[in-house]
Amino acid sequence: MRYAEGGGLTAAERARRERLRFEATELFAQGVPAPEVARRFRVSRMSANRWYRTRQDGGPEALASKGPGGEKCRLDARRLQRLRAELERGPAAHGYLEDQRWTLARIADLIAALFHVRYTLREMSYLLHRLGWSPQIPVQRAVERSEGVITSWVAEEWPAIKGRRSTWAPGCTGKTSAGRT
Repeated sequence: MRYAEGGGLTAAERARRERLRFEATELFAQGVPAPEVARRFRVSRMSANRWYRTRQDGGPEALASKGPGGEKCRLDARRLQRLRAELERGPAAHGYLEDQRWTLARIADLIAALFHVRYTLREMSYLLHRLGWSPQIPVQRAVERSEGVITSWVAEEWPAIKGRRSTWAPGCTGKTSAGRT
């Protein structure tokens, strides 16, 4: 699952949680204790108590959503789109010929060269996650690899090598119980 902008919650999910807090506020106003509110809404007692204290200190409006969490991205939508395009071009297009893998350090250097913005490796990890990229072990493939040749070989050559599958195979007709001693 991809995380949305703002730390994993979409706007709809934030609105749903806000409605939940407001409904809890109505119960608090009716005198329902926090442990009962926690049971009804299937949240922890700590959350219900925190909602209760927040309501006591700042009123029901203090439970309103404060928007997406996390730090604001330093790259705007146009720059993020360009970064996606550059990453799709691959490491070789940016001079990494000996080992054609993207690393966090290489992508941080690419962003610094393109946009004059510096990211730490940790920030790079968060940014790539936001873009939908995930860390993974790369598949080692030859640069000379030709998908067309592979497809035709699998369709034409491999069936002849593999041969025809036998329809008869020896099996066991006995029961699978333990033998007598």
